[in-house]
Amino acid sequence: MKILKIVLILLAVAFIGAQFFRPPKNEGGDSHSGFLAKFAVPADVEDILRTSCFDCHSNTTRYPWYAEIQPAGWFLNQHIVDAKRHLNFSQFDKYRVRLQHHKLEEIVDQVEAGEMPLPSYTLLHWDAKLSAGKRERLIAWVNAQRKALEEIYPDSLGL
Repeated sequence: MKILKIVLILLAVAFIGAQFFRPPKNEGGDSHSGFLAKFAVPADVEDILRTSCFDCHSNTTRYPWYAEIQPAGWFLNQHIVDAKRHLNFSQFDKYRVRLQHHKLEEIVDQVEAGEMPLPSYTLLHWDAKLSAGKRERLIAWVNAQRKALEEIYPDSLGL
């Protein structure tokens, strides 16, 4: 019984100590202007993107209350860093045209497969889960943007 008490005290001290080591916040300013500046995004599609994508895939995250508790904050930070490494909507307009086209293709593939938004995200953020209608709307719009890039930049895309 005494060992259990010591272990619990050590765990409590470690938990409290962890609260002093916080990751940097993903609040880098220009939000999602890169993607929104590149494309004329209809309001309904922008709403889908803001609700289901931009928290992890942009330079501005709306943090939930539990992000202030470690180790949840560390997990979220690593998730955001990894997500932005794959796609950062804030930097989208700085990508080469070929990469923009490829990223749009990946968005369609991942949304069609139900891989995005991540189930671990929608578990706590129910509003981010895409209904069939929202999924179809997003896919149709992204495909239209891919086609527009193909028409405007056929040489850059190797078409």
